[in-house]
Parts: sequence; structure tokens; C-alpha cells
Amino acid sequence: MVLECRAHVIRHMTADLQKGGMGLRACLLGLLALFVTGKCSYSPEPDQLRTLPPGWVSLGRVDPEEELSLTFALRQQNLERLSKLVQAVSDPSSPRYVGGLHRFPPTSSLRQRPEPQVAGTVGLHLGVTPSVIRERYNLTAQDVGSGTTNNSQACAQFLEQYFRDSDLAEFMRLFGGNFAHQASVARVIGQQGRGLAGIEASLDVQYLMSAGANISTWVYSNPGRHESQEPFLQWLLLLSNESALPHVHTVSYGDDEDSLSSAYIQRVNTEFMKAAARGLTLLFASGDSGAGCWSVSGRHQFRPSFPASSPYVTTVGGTSFQNPFRVTNEVVDYISGGGFSNVFPQPSYQEDAVAHFLSSSPNLPPSSYFNASGRAYPDVAALSDGYWVVRNNVPIPWVSGTSASTPVFGGLLSLINEHRILSGHPPLGFLNPRLYQQRGAGLFDVTRGCHESCLNEEVQGQGFCSGPGWDPVTGWGTPNFPALLKTLINP
Repeated sequence: MVLECRAHVIRHMTADLQKGGMGLRACLLGLLALFVTGKCSYSPEPDQLRTLPPGWVSLGRVDPEEELSLTFALRQQNLERLSKLVQAVSDPSSPRYVGGLHRFPPTSSLRQRPEPQVAGTVGLHLGVTPSVIRERYNLTAQDVGSGTTNNSQACAQFLEQYFRDSDLAEFMRLFGGNFAHQASVARVIGQQGRGLAGIEASLDVQYLMSAGANISTWVYSNPGRHESQEPFLQWLLLLSNESALPHVHTVSYGDDEDSLSSAYIQRVNTEFMKAAARGLTLLFASGDSGAGCWSVSGRHQFRPSFPASSPYVTTVGGTSFQNPFRVTNEVVDYISGGGFSNVFPQPSYQEDAVAHFLSSSPNLPPSSYFNASGRAYPDVAALSDGYWVVRNNVPIPWVSGTSASTPVFGGLLSLINEHRILSGHPPLGFLNPRLYQQRGAGLFDVTRGCHESCLNEEVQGQGFCSGPGWDPVTGWGTPNFPALLKTLINP
């Protein structure tokens, strides 16, 4: 629902406030007047008139005593100017490129590390641990943060998912013995629940802090719901009102694009645009349903995910080892989310890469299944299959999903930010224009495998397939840390 109120009502209330202030009763009456005087009208969003989503059942009207949470957000202006600003400060070919409008950190007290020594190999393994991640992506024991507060990273948790410090400490005791690390979160913003830890929140914190090892880490805890789903806007408004923030934020949550109202999804995307202009790196999981599937007017189509489909975030897909018990080359994890947005047009930074994929892929699904002119995702990928996680002091094997690949990639970007700060450069900021200009430099190209989609005769459960270069399954590929560092270290 979008509320549109005539400006003179607000002006009268403002004038009264300036004359001496309103009491609580007057404020409530003023707000009530907005709804009953005829000066304020409401209209449902067109996309809210659709039938119930698959699997949902109408239970009737809400009880009059039921408490409902309402979200009010001001309509944003000058979005075209903001979009141009993001492009100017995030595009390496632009004379205004700085990675974002950063508040530069104070003079760094970090010291240059010695030349790295080659780490030992893992070989056989019984699941993905920090040692396996570091082996596959070529990190050494020296590839850790300095532990200063000049560089920081964060993850956000939703849907009443919480982590426990004792689980993090046990995880690092079991799996963090061969690299410097921190065993506790530096700062929690929001309230932590007192119940059992959630597998999602535990996974996010443990692998962000082991990939981005020894870097100060914040956790944003966001209880409640919006439209029965994650309150992304409340979290983003909190970021917008903070002047000092971590440079990298990872989020392992998402929804189907069609499950959110048009007004809400556009308002959230505007906040992503603002974050990009500020020089924040936001990474989102691409989802765990492959290309997705739903039926529209009796016809099957792929079902994109949001915020993964936003043009202003970096979206992370998922891979598996070719041999599940060895550190080998990677192939597509069939659950890896990817595809084309039905809401957001394709940004200019990826047009060439997407055109090349569409013209060269030998296994494209029928064109009626996807919007070839929409924002295509993911942008990058990392291992997403078979992780070890500690939850409620119990090690749990074979946890999978792009919820795992996203904090891993985010942690490695935090390590690169550490090197950039050492060199006197700003943090990376919004990464996508640079990723696409550099055409996968510093990444392992994943060229084998397809992800899942609709189980019907036409596509038989197969969505898109990976291939050379960018593809809507694993993006540009997975990180080769020394090469990626070399690619991204300089402005």
C-alpha cells in the first residue's frame, strides 16, 4: 500500500509544532486527520492484486486485536542523479572514480606483512572447513587482518536467527588453529535472542570471520518481519543513518521478486543505490533454488530472487568440488541461484558480458522463461556445498547453500581492503563496474554444470548452464586470492 498525503496537511502540523509544540493527544489527532479528512488517499500496489502465491492459504480477515507493524518511508527524489553518481564514483574508467564517497579512515597504523610462505595442502577432506577454503583459494597463513579497527566487516541476520559467541569460540578452536583470528564479534547492533543459535546466523559469522580472518566484525541483528519476510528496509535505513560503518557487508537472505510489493522493492533498491554511492560493498546470496520456477497464467517461468537481482549489490552464487572429498577444481552447485530480473533493467556495466553469454551458450532455455533484458546475476561465486558449522556447541557437517559462499567471498574482499588501506587507497566500494570491466581477472572460471529449474517436459529441471566467461550460474567465477588481490589492489 502506498499512502499519498497532500502537502498542506503536513505544513499545518509543522506550523503548529513551531508555535509551541503539540501534545501527544494533538499529534494523534493530527495523524488521524490524515486518514479521515479526505486529504489523504491510499491505493493498493497493482502487483498486490495478484492471487495468493503458491503454497499460501487465505485464513480470512485479521483479528481486530492483532498487532500489525507498518513501515512508512518517504518517496525518494533525484534518483537519476544518484544513479549517475554511483556510476561515476564506481567505474574505474571514470575520472571521478574513488570507489565511493568514503569517509577515509584515519592514518593507518598497519605494517606491511612479510612475504607469504606457501601453505601445506589439504588433499583429502571430509567437508569444507576454513583450512579447505584457504587451500582452494590460495591463502597463506599471512593472509589475515592486523586486528586494528581501521578495517571492519559485517553480516546481517534476520528472521530471528541468532549466533552465539560460545559457538564461534568453539569453531575457531576446532578449525582456526593454523591462522591468526578473532574468536568474538567486535560489535552487535540490535538485540540477540536468548534461545538456541540458528544454523544460518552461525554459518554467516563463522565463515565471514574465518575467511576475513582477524578483521573486526560487526553483526546487525534485525528481528521482526516486513510482508512476512526480512525487514531489509529497516536495516538499510539504520546503515544510512550511521556515519562510520564496516566497509563490507554480507547478507545470506532473500525473497522471490514477485513476493514483494513494487513500492517496497524499489524503495529498498534506492537504499542500495545510496550505499553504493557511499562506497559500501554489499554482497547478497544468489539463492538456493537455481533459476527458480513458478506458473504465470498457466505458463512456467523462471523465478528471480531479490535482493540478489538488485543492480547495486554484488551477488554470490555457489559451486561444489568436482571430487567432493578432494580440493579440486569447482563445478556448478545445482542449487546456485541465478537468472534475470523481472523488475530491474540490465545495468550498462554488464551489457557486453550478458550479450556474449546469450549469443554463445549452446544450452539456453526457451526465451519465454526469462527476461533477457533484465539485471542478470550472480556476479561471482564461491564454494557452497558441504560446510562444517558449530551450532549450540555441536559441530554439524554438510551445511550447504549460497549462504556459505557469500560470507566467504565477503571475507576475502575484507582482506583486500586491508591491503588497500595499507597502500593509502580507499576501500573497494561498489564492486560491480570494476568486476565486469576486468572480465573475471583474478577469478577461477567455472565452466562445467547447470543449475536446477522447472520440473516440466520443456526444460526437464535444467535452468542455465555455465560456460567460459560470465554466466548466470556462477558469474565470473570463484576467487583466486593472490590474483584477485593483484587485480584489485590498485585504484
